[in-house]
Amino acid sequence: MNTRKRDAGPPSTGPAEKDVLAGFLDYLRDAVAAKAEGVPEAQGRAPGVPSGTNLLGLVKHLTHVERCWLLGHDVADWPATFHLTPDDTAETVLAAYRAVTAEANERIASWDDLEETGPRPVKPGGRAPSRRWTLTHLIEETARHAGHADILRELIDGATGR
Repeated sequence: MNTRKRDAGPPSTGPAEKDVLAGFLDYLRDAVAAKAEGVPEAQGRAPGVPSGTNLLGLVKHLTHVERCWLLGHDVADWPATFHLTPDDTAETVLAAYRAVTAEANERIASWDDLEETGPRPVKPGGRAPSRRWTLTHLIEETARHAGHADILRELIDGATGR
């Protein structure tokens, strides 16, 4: 099946810096989730490239990224965040991603000053970067993996666009 859709344009946001950053982050999050929705379980789990990357693994990884950078959780093994367990399903992976992004959005909404430090240091024991840096990093990380998800979904069933 070849489902070609026109890409959605950039999101509408409020004029404030936090509105713009959070708006672009949500736009990318939605793009990632849309790529994993409706994919048969076996294809969502199947490696699409020689490195073993798969569509649901990308979503699971981004769930850990959000937990770490916006909610302050520790991640002991970043490569492991891409790997699905036998209990992971498309439904549970997407539900976890949506739950974490909703919680992260509540946290972001509470931020009054983007110059204050974010919840995570870049290096253990180091000083946490600003909230502005943290949001920009999340946009970069999510955009990077949204591009990977675009390719993996097209390889699965030809679907393109957001």
